[in-house]
Amino acid sequence: MLPRDRTEQHRAASPLELLFDLVFVIAVSQAADSLHGLVSEGHVGQGVLAYLMVFFAIWWAWMNFTWFASAFDTDDWAYRIMTIAQMGGVLVLAAGVHDAMATYDFTVVTWGYVVMRLAMVGQWLRAAASDPGSRRTALAFAIGIVIVQVLWVARLYLLDTTWQFITFFVLVLAEFAVPVVAERQGNTAWHPHHIADRYGCFTLIVLGESVLASATAIFQARGQGAHAMALVGLAAAGLAIAAGMWWLYFVREQGDHLAETGNGFGFGYAHYVIFAAAGAVSAGIAAGVDIATGHTVLSASTASFVLTVPVCAFVLAVWAIMLRPLITRGASVVVVALALVALVSAFVPPAAIAATVVLLAAVVVVLEVDRARQAA
Repeated sequence: MLPRDRTEQHRAASPLELLFDLVFVIAVSQAADSLHGLVSEGHVGQGVLAYLMVFFAIWWAWMNFTWFASAFDTDDWAYRIMTIAQMGGVLVLAAGVHDAMATYDFTVVTWGYVVMRLAMVGQWLRAAASDPGSRRTALAFAIGIVIVQVLWVARLYLLDTTWQFITFFVLVLAEFAVPVVAERQGNTAWHPHHIADRYGCFTLIVLGESVLASATAIFQARGQGAHAMALVGLAAAGLAIAAGMWWLYFVREQGDHLAETGNGFGFGYAHYVIFAAAGAVSAGIAAGVDIATGHTVLSASTASFVLTVPVCAFVLAVWAIMLRPLITRGASVVVVALALVALVSAFVPPAAIAATVVLLAAVVVVLEVDRARQAA
């Protein structure tokens, strides 16, 4: 298990990585569905906080595997088996998402997460044994991951509910610290174009939840009589929003920019906001369906915020992380302003969804015009 060549041409996601991503679809879907259920019942604060907590486990496990694979993917039988073991952990985690979000019972989620992380320990130990040049870094990763996993399990059985909640965020910081400390022993040979491609793949997964929500609105429109047109409109708007977010994310190629800056931590960590926001948009569309059919205790404006907040967060995060250094200052000002207008459009519930579609379209137009001008 030797490091891959960082200058390798045409490096993209492997078939195993794509299969790995598909398993995460289940976990993301469970989190988005549970968010919608809690929000629709009026538990907005609990739903949002629990969603962000669960999504951390999903995102962090996916991200750690992705960066390891970018540096050490050998695609032999041992690597494949350990990767499939991680997929099993994802399924266990997905099974516990509902309880974690509804009652803050993170037992099943934690064990699924630990299975994924311990499989990564096996990968790092194999890298340490195979490559003397990466040994210090690989051992630092392995030791750090093991220590934090022991703490995750101890938290379940040694602390009461209140302290479990508090220490969750402490251990999140500990997880963040492991790669920072390990990479100080020597940088792993991650491939910038491969990383950009992998993050694009996961973005498509979370955006797929919005497309699914739009399809659900179409399904529910059948036999709804007076509600049918409203649901069809929501379905069309949901598809347009997902398409706008996709266009925004992929308007600029990121591989070359990552290679130039080498800012792996900034790019990788900040994507939590992009992924979580994109996944939450489906709950906003579903909340709109609930309003149209009268199956929620939410007010129309609150339901609109369930959509506009993640859309705004997605646009601002993509701008800050990926686009700001690559577009003109004028384009940046317009993009930020349009995102904020989309957010406050929720105060006018009848127009909020239409406004979000129009404003996202305007963001895309601004970015395309800016790209054309720079190319000229």
